Formats: sequence, C-alpha cells, structure tokens
Amino acid sequence: RILGRHEVWSWKTASKESLCLMWQKVKVQLMLSMSFLTAVFWYCRRLYSFLAQLLKRWSNYLQRKLIKNLSVLPEVDLLGYSAKEWKGETKQAKQMREAYEELFRSCHIKYLRQVKRDNYSVVRAVLFQILSQGIPFPSWMKERDILKFPEKLLYSQGCNWIQQYSFGPERYTGPNAFGKLRKCMEALKTNWAEISATRNHEERGNLCNTLFSDEIKEYKLYEAIKFIMLYEVVEAYEQIKSREEPVHNLFSLLFARDSSSDPLSFMMNHLNSIGDSICLDQVELFLLGYLLQVKIRVYRLHRFNTEEFQVNYPDEYRREWNEISLLTEDDRYYHIPLFRT
Repeated sequence: RILGRHEVWSWKTASKESLCLMWQKVKVQLMLSMSFLTAVFWYCRRLYSFLAQLLKRWSNYLQRKLIKNLSVLPEVDLLGYSAKEWKGETKQAKQMREAYEELFRSCHIKYLRQVKRDNYSVVRAVLFQILSQGIPFPSWMKERDILKFPEKLLYSQGCNWIQQYSFGPERYTGPNAFGKLRKCMEALKTNWAEISATRNHEERGNLCNTLFSDEIKEYKLYEAIKFIMLYEVVEAYEQIKSREEPVHNLFSLLFARDSSSDPLSFMMNHLNSIGDSICLDQVELFLLGYLLQVKIRVYRLHRFNTEEFQVNYPDEYRREWNEISLLTEDDRYYHIPLFRT
C-alpha cells in the first residue's frame, strides 16, 4: 500500500514538473510573441504617425500651391479689403472707401473674390462666375457646334486673315493658328459641359479652383471666348452687307469705330491685344454679355455718386438670362462681389 502511494505521488510530481516545464516553454513563447506584437504595434503606430504627418504636409503644400496659382482667390471681407487697399486721407482714397461702404450697406455685398490683375481680368471674372454658378451653354451655342467655327470661318467664309490671330501674351500667328484655335474651342466646350453638369455646389467649386489654377488651360478658355466674339462679328458684318436680316445695335456701334470698321480691323486693333496689352473696353463688354447670354452688372467704384456707378452689359437683355456681377475700381481690373442678405 505504501509502494502504491509512492507511485501515485511520483506520478503526480512528474506530471506537475512536466506541466511546469511546459508552462515555462509556453510562457517564454507567449512573452516573445507579446514582445513581438508590442514591437509591431509600436512600429505601426510610428509609421501611421509618420504617414499622417507626411500626408498633412503634402496636403498643405498642395493647398498653398493651389492658392498661389489660383487666379480667382478665396473670398475676403469687403470692408476689410477696402480699408487695406485704400488707406490715407486723399480724396480718391476717401471716395473709394465711401463707395465700398455703399456696396456693403445698400447692395448687400459683404465679401469679394480678388481676380488676378492681368489683361484677361474681365473675361476671367465673367467666365469664372458662369462656371461656378453652373450656368449652361447659351441657347445659340447648343444649336451650333462651336468646334466648327474656325473651320467655317477659314474655309466657308474665306477669312484667310485669321492666320494673323494672336493668342494673348503668346502673340502667336501663322498657319498653325487654325489648329490652335480648334484646341481652344475644344477646351472651352469640354470644361464648360463638365462643370455645368456638376450639380453639387462644392464639387463644382473644386473643379473651378482646379481649372483656374492652371494657367495654360484657362488661357485656352479666354482665347476661345475671344474667337467666338470674332466669329459673331464676322457673321453680323456679312448680314449687314447682304442686308438679309437686322443685327443687334451693338454691332452697329462696334463697326462705327474707326478702329473696328470691319472684322479684320476689329481683330487686329482690339482682339489680338486682349490678354497681352489691353482688356475689353465697354463695347466688347456689351458684346461679351450678349454672346454669353448673361446680364453683366458692373459696379464702377470710380464712378461713385454718378449714374454710371452701376451699369449693365448689355443694357438690353432677356428676362431669362442669368445675372452675374463684377466690381471694378478703374474699368481695367475686375473682382467678383459676393452678396449676403
């Protein structure tokens, strides 16, 4: 019986020792595994933190780069802008501050978006608003394919002189003008169609900001607008000569100028310099609003306290046309006023 008890004790002891030995091995493995998992977790956490910082820096860089290149800046406070730009007690500074205060008080304009100061300023300000508001193609553009305008002008109407067309500051002329004009028309049609079809306001705004931060792309849009103006001037000129149908009186006004008595002189003396050395003048602004079928309301601050403080281009417009607004201090550079009720 004593021998049996000894055997049972020995078996229990052996089993206990075996379990302890096994536990020691398992414990070591568990500790190694836990240490490994802790190291992996620490490494992943550091990696995540590093990647998050890298992404944040990259995002900030892209945002700074976008704002730097953006030709239509984010909105700023109207009166704050006025106080910053027109300091001092000169007569002009006082008048400008009064004009801005009038816009704030009576017209409910609380903010503005500054537009890049170059000779595309007014075309940029108009087109940016058309695209950012999701305004569709004018009705007459829907009926005709604007991509065929260069071909029609060159071949159907025999206007070989369009080879002298200049592309703003690039001042490009020559036989390749036709192909370059075609690319400009394609850029306008594609971007306008895509952005106007985007219903989400924020998404449409992002598309506009991307487009208007790419100088090469946006210049193509402006040159396309210029060429559409030239095309319609040629059409109106032919109608006047053939006396087929009456044309809008703004064309009569345009051809009455010595510097634009026909389409060629209009191109050489006016359009070719737009974007390079001059902006649109009053007559071209009438034409721009008429062709794009928008009522362009301009607040001319240097004409404050006169009847020309607020002017519409064109002065005759249809009720269904969309309205956009511009703000100018000198009829040369334009900004975009923003209304708040």
